[in-house]
Amino acid sequence: MRFVRMIAGVLLLVVGIPALFAGGGLWLVSRHADPGGSFAARFETVRTPGHAIVVTDLDRLLRQEAPFARTAQTRLRLDARTTGGPAFVGLAPTAEVRGWLEAVPHATVRRVALARGPLPVRLDPAGPAADTPGVATADGPVTPLGRPFWVREGIGSLEWSADDLAGEPMSLVVMRPDGEADLALDLRAELRVGWTGPATWGLLTIGVLLVVCAACRAAGGPGRPGGGRGGPGRSAVPACGGPAGPRLSPRRSPSSG
Repeated sequence: MRFVRMIAGVLLLVVGIPALFAGGGLWLVSRHADPGGSFAARFETVRTPGHAIVVTDLDRLLRQEAPFARTAQTRLRLDARTTGGPAFVGLAPTAEVRGWLEAVPHATVRRVALARGPLPVRLDPAGPAADTPGVATADGPVTPLGRPFWVREGIGSLEWSADDLAGEPMSLVVMRPDGEADLALDLRAELRVGWTGPATWGLLTIGVLLVVCAACRAAGGPGRPGGGRGGPGRSAVPACGGPAGPRLSPRRSPSSG
């Protein structure tokens, strides 16, 4: 019986201690959120001589660099400004964006590294060189406004959820509203996660309960087989036939012989 209690206590600790650590980690992370419960990050200034900066497959980039941003009840917001004012931000199928910008100088995002301070963005040039004669101009096909293939679009900011990235690959495009080249962007991302609060307190509660149950299992000892005042295995009742006191002889009646 003691062996069973020990195994049960160990199993409870194996589950309870990781739950406590996970809940504590989420609690520490949640302390970095703003009063509205959002996590914000700024990027280094992004520059390209081309007309646009494109994340070719947004879901794949998030999977590689920030998988926590792809969970349910999670929303992402990107704020973008150029030197001349708010930038255009659009989300569209990758095939449509590739066909539209194929002949336009632009840059694609290779990696966004998670780091302290402004996040560095690594770019790769795409399309023809910016000084190539005959490339598209601002009043040509490069202008983003009014394009029918945008799934989501905005001026200055854009917000989306993980459901918007389900299905076919989606590209994120940031550029000037008028489509001019020589782009310099100030970017800020905001992550809103709806499950951190319930998950934090749930893990902490489960962890504490399991650890307390494990301690109770370890504290409980095996029952004693005897239980009498004479000690284990001994009875407090005197054995029959032993000297239990002085023996009284029977009194004779006066009428007897």
